[in-house]
Amino acid sequence: MVEAFETFIEGMGIFSLTWQMAVMWVVVSVLLYLGVAKEFEPLLLVPIAFGALIANIPDNGMTIAKMSREVVSCKDGQPQKTVIRDVGALRLHLIPLEHDKTKTPDEIVGNEAKIAEHQALMSEPMTAKPTVDANGKVVKGDYTLKGQATQDYLLTAPEGGLFDFIGLGIKSEIYPPLIFLGVGALTDFGPLLAAPRTILLGAAAQIGVAVTFFMALMFGFNKGESASIGIIGGADGPTSIFLAMKLAPHLLGAIAVAAYTYMALVPLIQPPIMKLLTTHKERRIRMKSLRQVSKGEKLFFAVLVTVATILLIPDASPLIGMLMLGNFLRESRVTERLVGAAQNELMNIVTILLGTSVGLTMQGERFLQPQTAGIICLGIVAFGVATAGGVLFAKLMNLVWRKSPVNPLIGSAGVSAVPMAARVSHNVGQKEDPSNYLLMHAMGPNVAGVIGTAVIAGYYIATLSH
Repeated sequence: MVEAFETFIEGMGIFSLTWQMAVMWVVVSVLLYLGVAKEFEPLLLVPIAFGALIANIPDNGMTIAKMSREVVSCKDGQPQKTVIRDVGALRLHLIPLEHDKTKTPDEIVGNEAKIAEHQALMSEPMTAKPTVDANGKVVKGDYTLKGQATQDYLLTAPEGGLFDFIGLGIKSEIYPPLIFLGVGALTDFGPLLAAPRTILLGAAAQIGVAVTFFMALMFGFNKGESASIGIIGGADGPTSIFLAMKLAPHLLGAIAVAAYTYMALVPLIQPPIMKLLTTHKERRIRMKSLRQVSKGEKLFFAVLVTVATILLIPDASPLIGMLMLGNFLRESRVTERLVGAAQNELMNIVTILLGTSVGLTMQGERFLQPQTAGIICLGIVAFGVATAGGVLFAKLMNLVWRKSPVNPLIGSAGVSAVPMAARVSHNVGQKEDPSNYLLMHAMGPNVAGVIGTAVIAGYYIATLSH
């Protein structure tokens, strides 16, 4: 009985608490305050914060795989048990090396980035010189580590807990496209089609992505990390997560928190920039009423963008394809049940799982790094430059379209925060002229920004992921 009680005491999580976990509780408290008390993007900040709380409580590996794991390997023809040191939620598998004993593990695996990653996580990475028979079956030797890979000779014990498996939705790139499906089902592309020139405003707002990319490079981030940080300027949380998982998965938590926090702060961040860059007269500009867009135009646009995206930038097709599928379902007007499910049940379920999964990546040891502060700072720069780029380009457009000027305030809606950014443009305009309605005009660049950010993400993946 005494031994059992001692075992119980030793297994209590309180003895495994670290200072990083305690600091993360403060971060969690701030996020919960913003989400609950201030109602800043609560649908995502609350799940993210709660996921981060769970990730920073010692749980003995029941929900998140943090404990050492036993794996069965083969040595001298006999099954062996080898204990792997704690590697957090990162999934590692044991795979056989090639039978050429003259090569080093780095040469055999052929992936220096993965080797360096695992050597950083494990004090003594396992290496081996196995012997294989004529059929390629391992008959003698040990194994070495490589991330997220399986082979015929893989022998592992079950690993991971509940939230490891929930997190597969991000690792497998499922959640962000499903969010885009819901966004497409909720969004009317009519304002964009009624005023095609607003596409330029959506494109101009992407300057924040480009400027921050180069700034991040100057601060020492590599190209993949810089692209993932820069995309924050698009104010599109799912796209930020999608790109980060491709190019900088180790920065996912910081990037996601920055993206969603700044999205939530759109009503606070954008108005000062908009007012600084425009005059009272410009903010009072009235725009012509938009024409009515037909059902056929909207359906054709959804199909056209889908085909063009897959042909030109296939890496963006998961996001754009699902966005246009959701919009096609909406505009076809014959799939009300599917549209309702995409807008409500599916969107809500995926939002909970996505937010919680992101929060679970915010373990204190990883999140509390100097680079996290850099990401937060660069994120606000990205967002501010994107807002300014849209407003200034709208002013430039007025030099061309003098007879039908654009209210520069709608340029700020070129970021992808749908429909919050469009509402901010409308609200700022209403303060100058209560009878001036800019919401539908602002939805054009707002929708264009969603498409533009996803296309840029696809470009970065195509050029930087190899």
